[in-house]
Order: sequence, then C-alpha cells, then structure tokens
Amino acid sequence: MRTGLIVTTYNWPEALHLTLASVARQTLMPDEVIVADDGSGPPTRAVVDRWRAAGLPLQHVWQEDEGFRLARSRNRGIAAASAEYILLVDGDMILHPQFVADHVRCARPDRFIQGARPQLSAATTAQLLQSGEPAAIGPLTPGLQRRAYALRSPLLSRLFSRTKATLGGVQGCNQSFWRSHALRVNGYDERFDAWGPEDREFVARLLHIGVHRHYVRHMALAFHLHHTSRAPSAANPLDRLLEETLARRATRTEHGLAAHLDAAAPRRT
Repeated sequence: MRTGLIVTTYNWPEALHLTLASVARQTLMPDEVIVADDGSGPPTRAVVDRWRAAGLPLQHVWQEDEGFRLARSRNRGIAAASAEYILLVDGDMILHPQFVADHVRCARPDRFIQGARPQLSAATTAQLLQSGEPAAIGPLTPGLQRRAYALRSPLLSRLFSRTKATLGGVQGCNQSFWRSHALRVNGYDERFDAWGPEDREFVARLLHIGVHRHYVRHMALAFHLHHTSRAPSAANPLDRLLEETLARRATRTEHGLAAHLDAAAPRRT
C-alpha cells in the first residue's frame, strides 16, 4: 500500500521545518509528502526546497493567499497525491517516529483513522522552535496537555482505541483515510472559507457512506505546537454547512475535490 502524507501550512516556516524534520525520522517513510500551502511567502518555499534537497519526496502544492482556504488546500493536496492511502497533518506538529507505521498498521478497508494530538506548552514550543530540532516527546515532557495520550503503547492502544460513529473529537490535523473514499465524497467542502468545522463536515459524509471512524489512542501520535486559537469567539455562521449535511445525511459535496483532479493529473503521472 502506497502512502501519501499531506502537510498543510500557512506562513509558519519554522514550525513546518520541525514537522518535516520529524517526517525525515520516520521508521516507515511515506511514499510521497505533499506540502499543501494556503498561500505562504518565500520563506516557506525555502524550507520545502531545503528538505527536498535533503531527500524527502516532496511536492509543494501552493495556492494564492486569498484568505483562509484550508478546505481547498487540502483538496488540492489530495488531488496531487498518487498514493492510495492518505495521512493528513498540520504543518505545526511533531510526529512520533512511528507515526506513519502506526497509521499503516491500523488501516482497514472500511474505516478511517483519527489519531490524538497532545498539545505542547508555549514554553516547550518556544524551545523547540529555537533549537530547530524535533526532540523526543513523551508523557514526561514538561507542559504537555493530555499527558496520558502521549504514551505510545500497542497494548494500551488495543485496549483503549474505539470505533465510533460520532463527530466528537474529530480533528483534521491527525487523520488517515483511503483516497478512494475521499474521492467518493468529493473531499472537503470549499464553501468553508474561514475557520470552521470543515473537518467534521468531511467526516460526517464519510460516516454517511458507511466508512467507520476508528479513534486510535496510544499510537499514531502527533504533538501540536502551541499557538493562539483561531476559533471565532461568537457563533460561527459556517456551522450551518455541517448542520445541513447532518440533516440531509449528505454523502457528497458539489463544492469539492473534483474541480482539481484534471489540473493535478500531470503531476501524478
């Protein structure tokens, strides 16, 4: 099974460097790495070029900076992928060395994987960014939130991982799924043009076609660097898109991935 790791990013090259450094340390390397870039400037391109020169199998899928278009950026990354199995992370995460191997180990034909993302403190994040090295992170790392989830243990994972049909705890920053399933639901809804539940809406459509959500704990770990939340303080008008999908039990968006497939085809051949 060929794997493609999609790393989303926007104008935080120091964090992206740490993410790609942790990719380079994987015990099982992905077959392709796609940096899905929502309009970053030249410093981000320099980071990508540096790691490509170092041997990572990198594509840089960039789009114009026209506001928060994460859903579109993810779709363009999926369209550019040639792998049959997609791993999705944000470009401000440090991946456990077994991250790719764990996702592959947990993959099944009828499900997608939701991994955990223990969050790092502001102080630890600052130290990592200053060092430029993705240090080993575990349950004893100072300032770590959700510390219990940071322990990697296949035995504990078998005991505490669960298959669910709910949206609670869904986070697009640590997922894996079959590309064929993403194509079937037409990827992310690009009407999400600001911060919103685009990841949960995508997952809702996966659930509606019968793809089960497997919430993996104690494996497939990725640690999130600290940053200020982008969530709006008031009610989010984009919530209505998720509500409509749930009410109609929709399985496909008309505003998604298909629009990018033809353009991406030359890159995948």
